[in-house]
Amino acid sequence: MAFFKKVLKKMGGKWHPQAVTVGKPVATKEVADRLSQISTVSRADVYAVLMDLAGVLADYMSQGRSVKIDGLGTFYYTCISNGNGVDSADKVNATQIIGVRVRFIPEATKKSGSRSMNRTLVSDNIFWMEWTGKVDETSEEGGGGSDRPEIE
Repeated sequence: MAFFKKVLKKMGGKWHPQAVTVGKPVATKEVADRLSQISTVSRADVYAVLMDLAGVLADYMSQGRSVKIDGLGTFYYTCISNGNGVDSADKVNATQIIGVRVRFIPEATKKSGSRSMNRTLVSDNIFWMEWTGKVDETSEEGGGGSDRPEIE
């Protein structure tokens, strides 16, 4: 089950639901355990691959490429430039870049005849519940909660 809280947005002064995450983030070992349970690969092998994945992605993206992982989505770099800018295109150079961000676009599928896209990472059966600051200890999300909102 996913959680939301009620927030008053400064722009417009209207109330909206905002997704919140609860508990601790799922660790690499937990992901490796789950993947090994649903595949023929051992936990140690899955863990080793997951640990190397970030470095491989960074290497390809540092070569100016995006990385598409089937069933997951596409990762790519964007750069952040200083706020001053320059007066003409011929004055633009790499020294203006002050930061790098990794962007991610979840894979999308389109059903034949449909005009809408479905994102692979967005479950078809999300059950939303208002966050009250407590999690049912019998649920998978147990172990306390965080009011930290997800990135919008």
